[in-house]
Amino acid sequence: MPNKKSSLWGGHVFLWVLTLFFLWPFYWMVSGSFKNLKVALQIPPEWIPVHPTLQNYASLFKNSPVFTWFYNSMFISLIATLLVIAVSSLSAFALAKIPFTGSKWLFTVMIAAMTIPHTVLFIPLFQLLNDFSLINTRWGVLLPVVGWPYGVFLLKQFMASLPTELTEAAKIDGSGEWQTFWHIILPLAKPGIGVLAIFTFVNTWNDYVWQVIVLNGEKMFTLPVGIKVAQKISELETNYGIAMAGAMFATLPVLIIFLYFQKYFTEGITLGALKG
Repeated sequence: MPNKKSSLWGGHVFLWVLTLFFLWPFYWMVSGSFKNLKVALQIPPEWIPVHPTLQNYASLFKNSPVFTWFYNSMFISLIATLLVIAVSSLSAFALAKIPFTGSKWLFTVMIAAMTIPHTVLFIPLFQLLNDFSLINTRWGVLLPVVGWPYGVFLLKQFMASLPTELTEAAKIDGSGEWQTFWHIILPLAKPGIGVLAIFTFVNTWNDYVWQVIVLNGEKMFTLPVGIKVAQKISELETNYGIAMAGAMFATLPVLIIFLYFQKYFTEGITLGALKG
């Protein structure tokens, strides 16, 4: 009995240490956003701001079109997430529940596409977007995300685990494929869709490299790109206080999305563990 209690306490302590370890960068970002440039760079560092200031936030919002950048990021991330969910769920339903010739080969090709590094596609994607006059547009940033094969893979595996009897019973009752998908499969796939929504939104929001390649006008910048520009004092000097304030502002929507979909995320992991 004592050994069990000791193991339990040891596990709790270990989890608390891990929690503090992963929360430390977030704390450093929050505290750094309330420090001026001199304090942010001093050694030894000031762990807790002695003279906190809102100057970094004031400078960021006064000197930069932050809300325009926020709108661009939110538009790109939300529309991309909705399109990925729509395309992935329909494709996954077809692959998981509608038998057709070549479905296994098609799924194999999609899995193989997941192994291709994202950066390898930058040049052909840029040329394609340029041909359609989508460079320096929001659609030029978000449309390539819609073809993300991971979404189809995730939802296909989730839908395949749902009982086939459900679709068979729906067909007996006279439901077509669309009615079966919309009224039966889609509601049951909410945990998987929640997980996909989190992954897609966060990845699109933070896709800095692709956004830098496609966007070249200040009014079209997203938050990650805009904050990178706003924090520069010169080519060789960065205002780390403004950088932390911008990072803090850019992190809030991601936290809100994660907290909102957290129950689906947890449920999806739990169901996956039980079915595995």
